[in-house]
Amino acid sequence: MSMCKNWIRSSTVPARPPLSDTDYDKLKTALHALIERLLGPTKTEKLAAVFADENSPASAAAPPRAESSPGHGRNGALSFTGARKVTIAHQHLAGGDRCPDCGQGKVYAQKEPKALVRIVGQAPLAATIYELQRLRCNACGQIFTAQEPESVGPEKYDATAAAMIAQLKYGSAVPFSRLERMEELMGIPLPAATQWEVVADAAELIKPVRDELIRQAAQGEVLHNDDTSMRVLRLVREPSDQRTGVFTSGIVATGGGRKIALYFTGRQHAGENLAEVLKRRAPELSAPIQMCDALSRNVPKLSEGVEILVANCLAHGRRQFVEVAQSFPRSAAMCSKRWAGFILTTRRCVSRLFQPRSVCGFTNNTARR
Repeated sequence: MSMCKNWIRSSTVPARPPLSDTDYDKLKTALHALIERLLGPTKTEKLAAVFADENSPASAAAPPRAESSPGHGRNGALSFTGARKVTIAHQHLAGGDRCPDCGQGKVYAQKEPKALVRIVGQAPLAATIYELQRLRCNACGQIFTAQEPESVGPEKYDATAAAMIAQLKYGSAVPFSRLERMEELMGIPLPAATQWEVVADAAELIKPVRDELIRQAAQGEVLHNDDTSMRVLRLVREPSDQRTGVFTSGIVATGGGRKIALYFTGRQHAGENLAEVLKRRAPELSAPIQMCDALSRNVPKLSEGVEILVANCLAHGRRQFVEVAQSFPRSAAMCSKRWAGFILTTRRCVSRLFQPRSVCGFTNNTARR
């Protein structure tokens, strides 16, 4: 019995003083912020929705939308730009013939023919078997084979097949295995390994085009970059490479009225891939503007003499204040109101066709006021 009393006495935790008002407010704010994180982001980040009280700043009025004319919702014949067109002449009449209805006038061809759109189903890749007749001499045994048509190329998979596989894989996100199952249902064997070999062989032919796109992208006025993790089954690495991550970086270059999108998959981050692109930039050009979020790996480590103007994404920064708006309503409201002014100023600059560098300068001057 005495041993139990001694154990209870030794295990009793001494009473702590109650929390002060300052500590209580800190704990309450931290718990509210944690709950907001667990509940996830709000569906909208507009000021009127985030700050629902009457004293909160009102969001800038959105410009009125132009009223669109009502339509029937169907696509006309002119919308089918990739359709095969078949011209059909009238079976009984030609231009200049006597009208069979009234018998007095003559008929003439109309500028716009009547269009009929008919859509049929087909496999993404179709196969054609050419059965060439063979004849064998019963005396000497010589075999004579019919000549294949001129349109039949020497390769089993022609350029259109490689282009379709690449478009489905990298343009429409259809995996090789899914395309394999689809073609198998259509009666055309197309293993995933074969698809990769076809695309890899075709990629060698268009490498000069890829290199030229990278060179032109390096001359852009504004460069956007970001990356995401990517799974690669087998990636060859240097023996000294200790990193294990694999990323796909996207770089979008704008300038001269055109936009170029580049994608790189490998061990390098977005900043490292951007540094490789900027190595092809002409030295006489001014420093480009880099648009990205504030993640450190998005900023490239440039070689000596190369400069860039980094412009971080305001939307990412503003979202941090929206997430803690309920815990810090006054501070978050003030910052969000300033952000709304920045965005409105940027929209005005874009509507006035300002150059990207002029937009940055005008926005910075407005922010200092």
